[in-house]
This record gives sequence, structure tokens and C-alpha cells, in this order.
Amino acid sequence: MRFRRLTVTAVSAVAALTLAACGGGGESSPAGGGGAEAPAFPEGSTMATLAQQGSITIGTKFDQPGFGLQGLDGKPAGFDVEIGKIIAEKLGIAEDSIEWVETPSQTREEVIEQDRVDMVVATYTINDTRKQRVTFAGPYYEAGQALMVRSDDTTVTGPDSLRAAGTRVCSVSGSTPSQEILKYIDQSQLTLFDVYSKCADALRTNQVDAVTTDNVILLGFIADSNGGFKLAGDTFTKEPYGIGIKKGDVAFCEFVNQTLQEAQSSGAYTEAWESTAGSIAEVTTPSLPELAPCA
Repeated sequence: MRFRRLTVTAVSAVAALTLAACGGGGESSPAGGGGAEAPAFPEGSTMATLAQQGSITIGTKFDQPGFGLQGLDGKPAGFDVEIGKIIAEKLGIAEDSIEWVETPSQTREEVIEQDRVDMVVATYTINDTRKQRVTFAGPYYEAGQALMVRSDDTTVTGPDSLRAAGTRVCSVSGSTPSQEILKYIDQSQLTLFDVYSKCADALRTNQVDAVTTDNVILLGFIADSNGGFKLAGDTFTKEPYGIGIKKGDVAFCEFVNQTLQEAQSSGAYTEAWESTAGSIAEVTTPSLPELAPCA
């Protein structure tokens, strides 16, 4: 069973984190990472708790090529997964000590609030509604909502073409795209599933005419479709992906942001992208977006 995180005041925790980063403070016990000593963290902080126990639980998607897709070995792979590994490594936690929990869009706030995970890295768009329930580190990537159709479709040219044509659109419950698309279609045109792979299956079998979510997610399905799918039109939103953690844990948020900045500087961020989502055609290597203040 995972340890329950201990809370500390944001001011003292951040101050102590700064001292630790400069070499102050005592050493934590070795984590489960091959005998190497774990970094020093402020006593009672989430970082210290996780480093001491030597393991971390991360929520991610299991059905999204390029970002989080469960492999034959039962483990997910993708850019979100690599970002999670980078953060775990900074805590002194070995890759084989990460527990991955499948986290569909509609359960992301719930698993954080119920302490079922330590963080969520799952194509998790930062928005004001979600900020009321969780704290976001990042963003670590900015996507844009798009439309995917069958390759022989010439009717859908973008979101403005959907309502008049009566296009049947599929998305996922609890997602930002499922709400945004209602600006362009009637509710009766929208089909919702719990995961995007079901939308892709419905598109393949002509049960829907389009799937909408972020462009990079759709490009993963297109790459796996053997020419069966394509994008229709350009992106029509901005979707900054953040890392969801317990509401108010500012010190952990600042730690994650610092880790992301270091990954950008070291090249680990670029390597993570190019080995996963960057292998998909038409997706260029991004730079780390400007990080938002933790709150």
C-alpha cells in the first residue's frame, strides 16, 4: 500500500526545496533504484515520502498511440509515460518501481483526490474547471483539437462543416474535446465512449463519421490505420497538457516544473519525444512550453 502524503506549508516546503537543490539538508534513505542514494528533499514533503518508499504510482492512458499505449508486456509506452519516468528518476525511483494505473479522461480528478495515484500524466489539458480540483505542473506540451475521418471522406473539412452535414462525431466522456465540439454540432450528433480506441473502432465500422480529440492523439490512430484514416482541416483549439497532482501541493508542483526544465536543458525531453510521439509522421519536435506558476 502506498504511503499517504504528508502536507506541509507551501512557503516552508518551497524554501526547503531550494536549500536542498543547493546541497543543503540531510540525505534520504536509498530508494529502490539499484542501491543509489536518493536525492535530499524537505522532510514531510511529497518528494521525500516518495523517495523514501522508493516507488510511485502514475495514472496515464492505455489506448493512445504515441502518448500512452499498453504494450504486449502489459506496460504503457509513449511520451506521457516517458515524462513520468523522467520525474520518477529525479526522485531516485527506478523504472521498475513505477506502478502504472490506467486513467481514462473522466476519472483523472477522481484518482488524484482519492490518493489512488501520486500524479496523472495523461494528455491532461489544463483548464480552470479542473484547477478547482487538482494542481497542475507544466504544461509540458501544447496540442490542438482536430478531426479524424475515413480517408475517402470529402464532406468534413473542419468543425464548421459538421452541423449542416449531420456528421456523427465521437469523443470521450469527461474530455475537453467532447465539450468544445458542442459549439459546432447538436448534442444528438455526439457519441461518447470511455476511451478513444472505441471511437476509432466506431469510425472504422461506419458507426460514426468523425472522431475528435487532440491532433497528436489522432495522428497516432492514423499511423496505425494502414491508410484508413486522415485528419480533416486544421486544429481549432489550444490544449496545454499538464501533470495533475494533489490540490495545493505547491512544493511538488515546483519540483516537477524544475525537473521538466532540466529535462529540456539536458536533451531528455527531446529524446523522450522523438522516441515516442515524434516517430509519428507530421509531428515535429516541440520545445517545452512556458511553465505556469504553481498554485
